[in-house]
Amino acid sequence: MVNFNGNIQENSSISIENNRGFLFGDSIFETIKVLDNKVLFLEDHYFRLMASMRICRMEIPMNFTMEYFESQIVNLIQALNIANSYRVRFSVYRDSEGFYLPKSRNVQFLVIASPLQELYEIGKQNYEVELYKDFYITKQLLSTLKTNNKMLQITGSIFAEENGYDNCLVLNNEKNVVEALQSNVFMKTGNVVVTPPVSDGCLNGIMRKQILEILKKMEGIEVKENSISPFDLQKADELFLTNVISGIQPITKYRKKEYTTEFASEVLKRLNAKIRLN
Repeated sequence: MVNFNGNIQENSSISIENNRGFLFGDSIFETIKVLDNKVLFLEDHYFRLMASMRICRMEIPMNFTMEYFESQIVNLIQALNIANSYRVRFSVYRDSEGFYLPKSRNVQFLVIASPLQELYEIGKQNYEVELYKDFYITKQLLSTLKTNNKMLQITGSIFAEENGYDNCLVLNNEKNVVEALQSNVFMKTGNVVVTPPVSDGCLNGIMRKQILEILKKMEGIEVKENSISPFDLQKADELFLTNVISGIQPITKYRKKEYTTEFASEVLKRLNAKIRLN
């Protein structure tokens, strides 16, 4: 079952040969976690989607309120009714004829969902990463959005699988580490925790925001949004990745350097406690 423009139906029946999301990547999306019929971090997802639509010059329908956004997700979850937790993808694409220049700015949306584990937990105990250097992220606003242009992430994922890595760290055009293939990255050295600023080209992650809020409340921890060079990784005590689906995944090895995971585990406990309280 899917939600296509507010209608719960078996499939979307979208004709991809005329679909701008397929033809030109003229589409953006949100990846969302739903727990017990509640959309986690609802406001953050909604406002990021609205901002992304404005940046991409899409027409935002008048009825596209936060309440409407939430209801379209919950309606699909209730129709599925097969689990307590779901991974949801809310896609918005421009519905128009034309080539690079669309003939209208109107949009349609598609919501799909699949079952997911409930609260966050450490996915893998041993997690090795490498730098991906075939392609680079540019320092620009479009790089911070979740668009359908994910060829760097796709080729990087294939590279990681072919070489036995669990993930790769991605560089920007200034050769600084900005994120992993599907996650934001945090680095702890002593009592200082650093994550790259959005201005470096990393995804403006929803979980990144949650973790920054948690870290800033932890006693004795200094939080910075600074550029990270590959050389900084070798001096770090811990590295961990964040996204709304997996929560937190500690990195245990990068090249010959091995990392501890205690701090990331503590942050994960605080994240789950925050979700329970809300």
